[in-house]
Amino acid sequence: MPTQAPLRIGLLVGMEWSWPPAFIDEVNRRDQGVIAEFVKIGGTMMNEPNPYRVIVDRISHEVPYFRSYLKNAALQGVKVINDPFMWTADDKFFGASLITKMGVASPRTVALPNKEYVPGIDHHKSLRNLKFPLDWDGLADMVGGFPCVLKDAHGGGWKQVHVVHSLDELWARYNDSGLLTMILQEFIRWDEYARCMCLGQNEIYVMRYDPNARHYFEDHQFAPGLYERIVADCVKINSAFGYDMNTAEFAIKDGVPYAIDFMNPAPDMDVNSLGRKHFDWMVTHMADMTIRMAKSKAATMSRYEWRKSIK
Repeated sequence: MPTQAPLRIGLLVGMEWSWPPAFIDEVNRRDQGVIAEFVKIGGTMMNEPNPYRVIVDRISHEVPYFRSYLKNAALQGVKVINDPFMWTADDKFFGASLITKMGVASPRTVALPNKEYVPGIDHHKSLRNLKFPLDWDGLADMVGGFPCVLKDAHGGGWKQVHVVHSLDELWARYNDSGLLTMILQEFIRWDEYARCMCLGQNEIYVMRYDPNARHYFEDHQFAPGLYERIVADCVKINSAFGYDMNTAEFAIKDGVPYAIDFMNPAPDMDVNSLGRKHFDWMVTHMADMTIRMAKSKAATMSRYEWRKSIK
């Protein structure tokens, strides 16, 4: 009787070096009829069959071809972590608006017009809907005044995040933002801070974190009620966005966790930043989740109406 071919998990990665091989070794050593390996591609035909049951994506936000490849993979029934359609569409302004409507505490947030635009745009014709000059005092007042936070609406990894203390500082940072779409956000003077790894939308690993020192503590030691609220808020957020691998950060003030950064679909999993305890959790629990998904009927396209039109 022929041996059944193993189910395959593919991994797309960037510069990280510690988590990918540890994850691949963890999956493969379990001998559960599932193997993990690095994806190797070089040109993709439309509707090309995909050999993977699950693909873990940690780099397509920086490599546009990978995003196109992953959308085709989803069309072929692959479970892609994370959903490339949602990842393409999300932004921190929409996210803040959505989770606030869902009852999750979030800093007041304002979307700003771009500082610069694509070459060749006619400012007198194509920007007729924009008010000029902007009411900068009014915009700052909307988020509670200074200090406040200016950040890229589509960014991550703490890039283009600035705490500004005056209009002059706000203008200087905004004038350097180029083509980025920036948001202005209320600054929460936090008493405690949490960073949570969220897997499969409902498995939440809470870590105490110092964002200034970029340091994870081994034990979170949050009060039970606060811990339960953080976990519940994480589940709400990840269920709404459909992310199966994400981190959410909470600035905790007077016992209230404010979700200030909660859309990180390619989160940090490096052993040097996480420390061994947290790193080992990421390796083993990512293996648990992806093996479970590989053996299931889970598919990214199940979220979308267009799947009903496929013959």
